[in-house]
Amino acid sequence: MGYTNKENALATLKDLRASAIIRTKDKQLASDAMYAAVEGGFRLVEFTLTTPGALELIATFAKRRDLLVGAGTVMDPSAAREAVSAGARFLVSPIADASVIREASELGVPVIPGAATPTEMQRAYLLGADLIKVFPAPAGGVSFIEAILGPLPHLPLFPTAGVTEDNFVEFLNVGCVGVGFVRSLFDPQELLKHDFAAITRRSARIMDRLAAIPSP
Repeated sequence: MGYTNKENALATLKDLRASAIIRTKDKQLASDAMYAAVEGGFRLVEFTLTTPGALELIATFAKRRDLLVGAGTVMDPSAAREAVSAGARFLVSPIADASVIREASELGVPVIPGAATPTEMQRAYLLGADLIKVFPAPAGGVSFIEAILGPLPHLPLFPTAGVTEDNFVEFLNVGCVGVGFVRSLFDPQELLKHDFAAITRRSARIMDRLAAIPSP
């Protein structure tokens, strides 16, 4: 599986539909946990730049041609450049910063800025966001997303916070382009115990359910 340009990366993001997002304070733990998710079937993976050694992890995982690797918590153009140089093929941010969106465009990679309200989402879209990370978790959950997409069906929403194994199908069914799994995939207690087998099993269950959902 090769990724050579922004169009291919964006098409793959939309095709894979589910990302594994790791945020820890330990580089080796982040690596082991992500490998467990990959073993369970995830092919879309994201390392937040707040994780120690995130750039090295991105570089290592990017060597695998069967994975699309991204960087999360990208807060400024410099971080965007460093992440792409390391091998990131998409960039994610908890905020919609115009300079980061512009930089991603110049670097030729998809960008997924964060937004919480209809106004913020529309602004991100007009700034050039390829997808929009719904962040933080909306209080109304799936109902909130459905309410947004009613009058604003053009918004390519990609919620992360609040997405779980139990509800991700509902998010996709109401029109989300994709979903991201953070703590619900990488359970803090399992990480503490290094129970990577549990992460692999959960990943496999998610992938099985995802495969049963028709692509848009």
